[in-house]
Amino acid sequence: MDELATIERYWQTIRWLRPVQLYGRIGFRLARPSIDLRPSPPLRAPSGVWVTPARRAQSLTGPSVFFLLNEYGALPECGWDDPQREKLWRYNQHYFDDLNAIGAEARRDWQSSLLDNWLEHNPPGVGTGWEPYPVSLRVVNWIKFVLGGGDLSDNCRESLAVQTRWLVQRLEWHLLGNHLFANAKALIFAGLWFGGDEATAWLKTGFRILAQEVAEQILPDGCQFELSPMYHALALEDVLDLINVSRRYAGALSSDQTRQVADWCELAPAMNRWLQALSHPDGQIAFFNDAAFGIAPHNSELEAYVRRLRVDAGPGLEDITWLKESGYVRLSQGDAVLIADIARVGPDYLPGHAHADTLSFEFSLFGHRLFVNSGVSCYGTSTERLRQRGTAAHNTVIVSNQNSSDVWSGFRVGRRALPLEKRVARDGTSLSACAAHDGYRHLRGQPLHRRSWTLSQSALCVTDTFDAAHAAEARFHLHPDVSIEVDANDPGRGSLRMPDGETISWQSEAGPARLEATTWHPEFGKHLPSTCLVLPLRDGRSTITLNWGATSA
Repeated sequence: MDELATIERYWQTIRWLRPVQLYGRIGFRLARPSIDLRPSPPLRAPSGVWVTPARRAQSLTGPSVFFLLNEYGALPECGWDDPQREKLWRYNQHYFDDLNAIGAEARRDWQSSLLDNWLEHNPPGVGTGWEPYPVSLRVVNWIKFVLGGGDLSDNCRESLAVQTRWLVQRLEWHLLGNHLFANAKALIFAGLWFGGDEATAWLKTGFRILAQEVAEQILPDGCQFELSPMYHALALEDVLDLINVSRRYAGALSSDQTRQVADWCELAPAMNRWLQALSHPDGQIAFFNDAAFGIAPHNSELEAYVRRLRVDAGPGLEDITWLKESGYVRLSQGDAVLIADIARVGPDYLPGHAHADTLSFEFSLFGHRLFVNSGVSCYGTSTERLRQRGTAAHNTVIVSNQNSSDVWSGFRVGRRALPLEKRVARDGTSLSACAAHDGYRHLRGQPLHRRSWTLSQSALCVTDTFDAAHAAEARFHLHPDVSIEVDANDPGRGSLRMPDGETISWQSEAGPARLEATTWHPEFGKHLPSTCLVLPLRDGRSTITLNWGATSA
């Protein structure tokens, strides 16, 4: 990239930032917070019931063996801050999710030893474990553990107070988004579990932050504003946890705080409905932006949590579910479910979890995923991270081998695609959605990519147009369990075979197709071989039609 292009990229990245992100970063780096080792505040007496929260999968597989992000690590070898491990793995190591995981009661001896080991080898303020985000998640997990009947030592209780005092001085205003939300959630948990004036101050700070951030981060259609189904599921869990702990200590809340909790209860149904809309018939999330299985609790765990809290689950889904504020559309016909992205890449000032996936979609048929976006196997700044965020890794059109939005580094976005001309309609028994985006406006002719989806009871038609003379191709990534054949006599048609044997015919009006070997990433640390069907845009147009009207096993 030449110097002028680099300057443009930085300008397009920085120009959207809020002032607090700039001066907050400077202040965060320059600050030298103190370690406050005063005795912990007294514990607060509860006045309500604690409900079992959503659970994650087991991550502690031995007395000192972690299984995180599909990677094992034994504490005697890796310690608590092994530089050979990815930062995200080390973060997860410090969360202590296993305290509240499925079957956690059978691992109490292991967990107790691990807590003691953490205290011994992680002195206050030192290492990855004392960065604000892992502190926030650990504070919540330790308190949830106790509220669920676990036994926390006096030393751990004292450490919880030290960690919370540290967190108050390290709030992530420079990052905002889910990080600041997690900080506030931890202050509320600590402020309710402990009592006295100091804890009340933590509680007030947490509620004050969330009074602003809930309104900012939860859109009217219920979506967490970073537009990732994975982070949305985490946000739903956060809101449910906050309702849970607030009910447990309802007597400690002011009237204003009680009203905030009531507002969270009113938000939860829309958040739950959005999660269902952005999920496939297999009961798990679709992959738009940073999304993978195994980070948030499974949908079934969150649904059960909603029921236990007796929170309204929200209205059911319709055959057309248009989530206007977030920008996603779900079309459902019989055995077919299509989820389309006609959204912005994310908040202008916080697109760190965005992919260049505008006008991409995912599609399930007969209960199985057929077309899938990349998913995520890693964070960081690697070439693979950039590839997974790129347009070519998604079910959309790539032009001149360039990304529709300029994703770069690990969590940066320069130039961004803006969705336009959005429409959703019903025509007899067919459902349709269409939109355009201007992500290639920097190219000659300032062209737009336009796409339409039409779904009937037995067919799906996807049409792409691109109004300029640039090399463009539409990419359709198949789930690893779906096989494809291209007709040897007519490479513009062929068949797909689903996992249970159903056969679907496909036909392209754009000319010869090609198959490309690629990978799918359903979880961090996983790379599954898959196939991408690639269709050229001929004279600026491509149409593919799938038909399953006469399937055969």
